[in-house]
Amino acid sequence: MNITKDIKSVTYLKSKAADILKQINETHRPIIITQNGEPKAVLQDPQSYENMRNAIGILKLLSQGEEDIKKEKAKSQDKVFATQGRTGSGSGLHISQI
Repeated sequence: MNITKDIKSVTYLKSKAADILKQINETHRPIIITQNGEPKAVLQDPQSYENMRNAIGILKLLSQGEEDIKKEKAKSQDKVFATQGRTGSGSGLHISQI
C-alpha cells in the first residue's frame, strides 16, 4: 500500500470527487482528506466502514466479557449448561452474565 496515493487535498476532492469515489470503492482503501496540509477527514467505502464498525462492536463485547470475568460476574459454561439441563464440555470456558 502506498499511503501517498491515499492522501488528497480538499481542493482535489472538489474537482475529482467521482474519481475518488471510484478509487475507494474499487480498492477499499480509505482516502485521507487534507486542508492546508493537515489531515481533516477520512473518506471510506460503505462496506469497509460497516466491517470496521462490526469489528469494533465485537472488540467491545470481548472487552466487556474480560472485565466481567475479572469482576467475577461470569459463570462457567458447566453452570450455564446445568441450568438448561445440558452438560458442558468441561473446558472451563466462561460465559459473561448478560
